[in-house]
Amino acid sequence: MPGEHLPHEGTWLQWPHNDLYGPFYQDDVTSTFVGMASALQTGERVHIIAKDQTHQNQIETALTNASVPLNNITFYQYPTDDVWIRDNGPIFVFDTNNVLHILDWGFNGWGNDAPFNLCDQIPGLVSNDIQVPWIDLQAMVLEGGAIEHDGQGTMMATRSSVTHSSRNPNLTEQEIETYLSDYMGFTNFIWLDGVYGTEITDMHIDGFVKFANDSTIVTMNSSDLTYWQVSLADQSVLNNATDINNDPFIFVTVPLTQNNVITTYGNNLGYKGSYCNYYIGNDVVLVPIYNDPNDTLAMGIIQGVHPNRTVVGVDVRNIYEYGGMVHCLTQQQPLDPALVGLNEPSSIPSLDVELQPNPVSNVATIQLPQKYAGDAQIIVYQTNGTEVARHTFTLHSENTVSFEIGSIADGVYLYRIEIEGEQSALQQMIVRK
Repeated sequence: MPGEHLPHEGTWLQWPHNDLYGPFYQDDVTSTFVGMASALQTGERVHIIAKDQTHQNQIETALTNASVPLNNITFYQYPTDDVWIRDNGPIFVFDTNNVLHILDWGFNGWGNDAPFNLCDQIPGLVSNDIQVPWIDLQAMVLEGGAIEHDGQGTMMATRSSVTHSSRNPNLTEQEIETYLSDYMGFTNFIWLDGVYGTEITDMHIDGFVKFANDSTIVTMNSSDLTYWQVSLADQSVLNNATDINNDPFIFVTVPLTQNNVITTYGNNLGYKGSYCNYYIGNDVVLVPIYNDPNDTLAMGIIQGVHPNRTVVGVDVRNIYEYGGMVHCLTQQQPLDPALVGLNEPSSIPSLDVELQPNPVSNVATIQLPQKYAGDAQIIVYQTNGTEVARHTFTLHSENTVSFEIGSIADGVYLYRIEIEGEQSALQQMIVRK
């Protein structure tokens, strides 16, 4: 299972509607979703699930009114119970042959605490529409927010939200680990006990722990973890965590909010907010913010952890009242050239190239590793495999080539370079004008 920090084809969102929480809910929380879609669409495709055509029309209007381009946004229409796609949505993994699959774990509304029948069907519906093979794993309940992992085989979770009888009464912890190893590639399991009943998720790990990459964990200091009801014993397990090579992780701490969170309509929730529940996009990092004095501090710390991405604050005050933040609302789909019909060369590509700048707005330059002479071309594809541009050059011992982006619209593309029968691997190009 690729780490969240690795390249995405896109991000999935389940847009809010009023069916569960009443007539004001959609208006109260839509700005959070508009903010996420706006930031993400510059660097990857955004897949939005609407409940029907009327709902899709409302979403398109909200995005257009916020000046968000729709060219890199794809809509799907499926009935849903709620918005928490991290927990109920498709989880994308590669098998041992590097073929992308969707895992459809069981979803029971966080231990039968909320409606779930519609949301439980989402992975299968997505699989059918985007033609990615689907694996039925309904025999085990697993919410995506209940696990954090480094992309290299290490997983961290709380027993209270995974192995508890409200989720998997008929499976032992060893049997659960076997499922996770067989289908997600985890071999190093770090279990915290957690606390059942603290809130609807029963202490999902992504509320207070974030694998920023394969070597770094973002979490809270001991005082804030204690406030979050993480026991001292669990803090010890967390702080002594090691990767599959038994190497310790680097720890970075961010504070909780300074104050209790107050919604935009003046409702004091009576508890603080976490910044650990952030989401790593291709070129942005979406950080939950709360109109709190610690927003700027937390964003600055997280920016330091992700220096090659731009941190974007997303106001989650209103959605936080319903139990979650940015990471809970998103699900990544990893970039898969085989899926879009763009097969990699059978041997190791002989050209190692770099495009500068990336994102590109007007003119792009390809840096070649050594001098070449002869005919060369750059081919640009949409992520669905459609060729959108082809530029041909004749090289005279140069090691750079430049070309104008021209009519290519804003969005995420793939490109490769071919010179005299040699070719580069497929790489990602972001166009932002």
